[in-house]
Amino acid sequence: MSEVETESEKSRAEIAAYLRDLADQLEGGGEVTLELGGQQIQMTPAESVTFKLEGESDPSESGTESKESIELELVWWQSKAQGEAAQQQQGAGETER
Repeated sequence: MSEVETESEKSRAEIAAYLRDLADQLEGGGEVTLELGGQQIQMTPAESVTFKLEGESDPSESGTESKESIELELVWWQSKAQGEAAQQQQGAGETER
């Protein structure tokens, strides 16, 4: 299993540009490339994807500020054979570099 998870400070404009690029890739119907913090992973979302959206506001104990967040998650299932083929292709690309 491959996973990319990073956390870094970005401006609102940088985040919007990243999300626009991701949206364009999703709309294109093919492979999606996630690149964050120097890490990269390619995935091929199914035609039908579950979209989870969560907004949260968590007040601090002092009550003077709150931690707020927006989480987006896209979830789909693919056959094991498709996943193994994609990992083999990805591994072949890494050895060529």
